[in-house]
Amino acid sequence: MSLKMITIKVVLIFGILTTFFTCNGQNKSKNLDTSEKGIALGETVSKLDQKILLVFQDSNNNHWFGGNDKGVYKYDGKNLILYTDKDGLIESNIWGIQEDRFGNIYFDTAEGVSKFDGQKFTTLEIVEHSSIENEWKSEPNDLWFRMGWNNSGPYRFDGKHLYHLQFPKNEVESEFNSINPNASYNPYGVYYIYKDSNGNMWFGTSNLGVYKYDGDHISWMYEKHLTETPEGGSFGIRSIIEDKDGYIWICNPKYKYKILPDNTKSIELKPINYQREFGVKSKELESLYFMSMTTDNNGDLWMVTYDNGVWRSNGNELIHYPIKDGDTEVLLFSIYKDKQGTLWLGTHNAGVYTYNGVSFEKFEL
Repeated sequence: MSLKMITIKVVLIFGILTTFFTCNGQNKSKNLDTSEKGIALGETVSKLDQKILLVFQDSNNNHWFGGNDKGVYKYDGKNLILYTDKDGLIESNIWGIQEDRFGNIYFDTAEGVSKFDGQKFTTLEIVEHSSIENEWKSEPNDLWFRMGWNNSGPYRFDGKHLYHLQFPKNEVESEFNSINPNASYNPYGVYYIYKDSNGNMWFGTSNLGVYKYDGDHISWMYEKHLTETPEGGSFGIRSIIEDKDGYIWICNPKYKYKILPDNTKSIELKPINYQREFGVKSKELESLYFMSMTTDNNGDLWMVTYDNGVWRSNGNELIHYPIKDGDTEVLLFSIYKDKQGTLWLGTHNAGVYTYNGVSFEKFEL
């Protein structure tokens, strides 16, 4: 399949998602404590949905599967339980799963964040007081959320309250607005959130580059090729990863980025201080953009495309893993490494896959 067709598919799919999630995070009727629903029993089911975009493993080794319109699945190695809004989950489309230090599980949705304490779901309350709602802070135990695709910044949860933060405007915004005067989506929309080994928070946006927050200052970088494909399609910053040597990789592996100390401290938005170096040298990858990336226990870089399989770079060679479900081309969304080092794939149309050391195979209960 040509890059042009890949680009059209990706832009079309996320255009639909963006439209769907435009009315996000503002549904006051659902922004309530749902504890009155009592214990969340869930429903024991025999199989996963075909659309499972996300995989997450908690500290008790349960695997959670989300990213469809049916709810979220919990698998303890024996039983598969489906939780829905009937159990108190705020919304069935899950776009992120995290765990806090106390073992509570959080589900990021376009309509809010649900917390599961092992027995019941509650909905996090958003702080709306104007004097503190955009106060950027960062503590080691904070959790960060997107709440959809169309907000102008992330949400930070400090263990008690959920704060909506706004990105400082950057210099590319004016150019974007002049080219897209009637854009139906937010160019600052958060596509990806990543925490590096130094505790810096990275935020990939739909059209306006990458923001980095180090706990004191917000900095920003924009390279046109990271957001826009060679044929003009807008891909956005959908994946960020730090490798074993401390380099940051963003969307496309042609380059990697060495982040340098800030030269000056300023309250104003300033460029990230970085050095760009060549990454994976391969003509096959120069025009590919990755939905998701991770590193395995050996430090190899794994990269997931939408409809061109998985690519692995071990520093010496590049290995391609086409993913097929019979004759059907599997449409990928994410790659995840669990605590045992197992690699999982989330897909749009073929359930979940795991890596067996040689190839990816469909996960069956």
